Amino acid sequence: MNPNEIREMALVNQQRAKKVLQDSGIAEIWKKQGCRVNLIGSLRMGVLASHRDIDLHVYSKGITEESSFAIAALIAQNPNVTEIKCINGLHTDEHCIAWHIFYKYENEIWQFDVIHIEEGTKYDGYFERMADRIVEVMTPEQRDTIIRLKFATPAGKDYHGVEYYEAVIADGITEMSDFEKWVVNHRKKPSYYWIP
Repeated sequence: MNPNEIREMALVNQQRAKKVLQDSGIAEIWKKQGCRVNLIGSLRMGVLASHRDIDLHVYSKGITEESSFAIAALIAQNPNVTEIKCINGLHTDEHCIAWHIFYKYENEIWQFDVIHIEEGTKYDGYFERMADRIVEVMTPEQRDTIIRLKFATPAGKDYHGVEYYEAVIADGITEMSDFEKWVVNHRKKPSYYWIP
C-alpha cells in the first residue's frame, strides 16, 4: 500500500470510530451522571489505524466503587454491550477505576477503555496534555509512519500506542523490524509516561 492508501484507510477507520462513539451513547451516560468526559488516545490524535479501540477519561469527585459501578450498570443495559471488565485502582496513586467495555457495532467488536479518575488528582488532564503535545510536535511524515507501523503490526502483538509515538517521534524509528527491537529494549526500562 502506498502512503495515500494507508492514510485513507486510517481516515475511514477514524470516521467509523466516531460513529461508534456516538452510537454507543457511552460518553453521554458518564456526562449525565455529572462526569467530565474527554476523548484521549489515538482517535484524539488522528492516528487510530486498524485497532478498534476508543479511549475516554472521565472525571468526578468522590469516586467510590459503588458510584462507578452504578454508572457501568447503566452502560450494561445497552444490548450491544457484550462484556465489561474492571480494574480497581482507587487505592493507588492513579486514583481511578478502569473500565474495558466491549461494544458490538455492525458485527464488529469495539473496545472502549474508560478510565474513571478522581478529579484533581495527579493524572487529571495528564493524558489529554500528552495527546495534545504529541499532535503539536508530530510531523505529517511521523504521523504517516506511525499509522503505517500500526497497520503493519502482526496480529496478536500487544504494543501500546505510546510505544509507537515515542519510537517514531523521539527515536526516529521507521521500520517494523526496528520498532520490534525498540519495544524489547524499551520494556527493560522502568515504566514511565512519555510526553515529548
